[in-house]
Amino acid sequence: MQIALYVIGKTNLQGVQPLIDEYSKRVNRFVKFEMLVLADIKNAGSQTVDILVDKEGVSFLSNIKRDDFVVILDERGTQLSSIAFADKLQDMMSTARGRIVFLIGGAYGFSQDVINRSNYSLSLSKMTFNHQMVRAIFIEQLYRSIAILKGLPYHHE
Repeated sequence: MQIALYVIGKTNLQGVQPLIDEYSKRVNRFVKFEMLVLADIKNAGSQTVDILVDKEGVSFLSNIKRDDFVVILDERGTQLSSIAFADKLQDMMSTARGRIVFLIGGAYGFSQDVINRSNYSLSLSKMTFNHQMVRAIFIEQLYRSIAILKGLPYHHE
């Protein structure tokens, strides 16, 4: 099984990249995992929010394959406990024909085309997080769910 995380723009917050690297390494022990950093949209500040979101959407969609199972991380998505997310991940891994691809949008979310292409919408919290910090939070939760599925002593209930 392959799992991918697609994000817009580089991580430039000090301290976040080491967390991303550490948990990506942990996930890779169990499944093939890649994080694809899509380029920021040029001249983003001079464009309307709608145009910016649409351009980011085109960037996401151009990297998604036909058989990918696409999960958007969106504040309006389904909220799950860590154990419920592990169960959902297990279900995705057993039914997905291609990769499982998680998407973290830019500051203004996803275009309607990306929403329409997605197979599932997941919320990490009702709170809003910086989209760079969400990368580390999500990858840690991905590792936690794999640890739960593997019976590792990482998650405590």
